[in-house]
Amino acid sequence: MPNLHELENAMPVAPLKLLALESAANLGQRVNEYLVDYRKTINNSLKKDPAFQGYAEKNYLVNADCPRFGSGEGKELLNESLRGKDVFILVDVCNHSVTYSLNGYTNHKSPDDHYQGLKRMIAAIAGKAHRINVIMPFLYESRQHKRSGRESLDCAFAMEELSSMGVSNFITFDAHDPRVQNAVPLCGFDNFTAHYQFLRALLDNEPDLAIDKDHIVVISPDEGALDRAVYFAGVLGCDTGMFYKRRDYSTVVNGKNPIVAHEFLGDNIEGKDVIIVDDMISSGESMLDTAKQLKAMNCKRVFICCTFGLFTNGLSAFDKAYEAGHFDRVITTNLTYLPPELSSKPYFLEADMSKFLASIIDFMNHDISMQNVLTPTEKIQTTLQQYNETKKLTG
Repeated sequence: MPNLHELENAMPVAPLKLLALESAANLGQRVNEYLVDYRKTINNSLKKDPAFQGYAEKNYLVNADCPRFGSGEGKELLNESLRGKDVFILVDVCNHSVTYSLNGYTNHKSPDDHYQGLKRMIAAIAGKAHRINVIMPFLYESRQHKRSGRESLDCAFAMEELSSMGVSNFITFDAHDPRVQNAVPLCGFDNFTAHYQFLRALLDNEPDLAIDKDHIVVISPDEGALDRAVYFAGVLGCDTGMFYKRRDYSTVVNGKNPIVAHEFLGDNIEGKDVIIVDDMISSGESMLDTAKQLKAMNCKRVFICCTFGLFTNGLSAFDKAYEAGHFDRVITTNLTYLPPELSSKPYFLEADMSKFLASIIDFMNHDISMQNVLTPTEKIQTTLQQYNETKKLTG
């Protein structure tokens, strides 16, 4: 964990509790294991202080249930007291695998269902916690982040609503538009990225990578992801490029304007490895078209790095594109639900975020500056240096 000495000399805000909702149960379990290990190994005098009983525990997960009535109505139930606790509620609004019974039918929970469950849980806490922090890796309704006509402004309204219910801090990853935090200017809002975890997954599985401007380039699939690509390229010391999505704004299909063509803006990529960086894979059509065009420009390999792998149209299109040689790897995090069959795909790599998320929780519980974990620049450069030195010794 970075800056461990700061944790050893800091006091916690209140006793720590992690409330992983059903949608994020697996991720919550892994985060809990890291938290237990952190508190067990840290050399903090508070561990022996009777006034801070509960600092080092064998489990930080809250015992809670979410029963449903036959009509589909539900409630959240706490089986332990959270009075005076620093509560971190973890929710995955994109987990479509969670089901419930509605008049004899099996319904899959939508983002609206998960958001309603989050509000019920906050209501169950009933203002007794010392502080409530919401960890929502994929920000609810974040794709509906701005108003351009007579339409709802869902993400901003949701954050405003949660703030009014007593949420002090929002923790998210790769927000589609971080400016949505302006809806709650008096709340904490921390937006993290997965650049280090992407690089770690690549280096661990592609030992022949050469990370420099002569061998690799970072590509943004559209203008919206350009900031991510520019940062990643700058840290890696390589060039960047982007695709411009030309859309038909006279037509709306499935709530969005269809893409007419992808226009590439950048230098020659022939013979180079390409890393595509974006926040999410939805259906994947746009991403696969981008990868296909890059291969047509004679690049060496294509690595697709996305924080959220939603795969809303299934994996068949990715299977066909991989067989056709349009890309080489897909790397996504475990911050949202991933289809079980994805782990068996030869092209898939998982960027595990549970350790990083546990360190975020631990630092926030101690009220230490989040700058310690916010920018991974130094960590990425250290990893690259170690990787290059290892290549020299083994090469």
